[in-house]
Amino acid sequence: MSLRSVDQQGRWRNKTVAFRMSLEEDRLLEQLVSATGLTKQDYIIHRLLNREIVVQGNPRVYKALRNQLSAVLVELQRIHTGQDIPEDMLDLIGFMTQIIGGLKEEMNDV
Repeated sequence: MSLRSVDQQGRWRNKTVAFRMSLEEDRLLEQLVSATGLTKQDYIIHRLLNREIVVQGNPRVYKALRNQLSAVLVELQRIHTGQDIPEDMLDLIGFMTQIIGGLKEEMNDV
């Protein structure tokens, strides 16, 4: 019998929770997860339990933010008058704004 795999707090997570998402929802979830640096499991648990998500700046997070900001720039250049902005794009822009604001505060505290 193999040893139990526990998380950082010593909890044994043996319960599986599954649900279905649309392709658009999955794409947005992947973008949000990559911007935080958390695992998808940790991100979903934090969101479901209404816990604060603290983003720790590291090269992977900065790269994800850079790539997402590039995609946002392309999308904004495509939009002529500010109409037809997809709702998921607005959600992503708002989330990235919060992360970048938090990173600025973190750098000012150092």
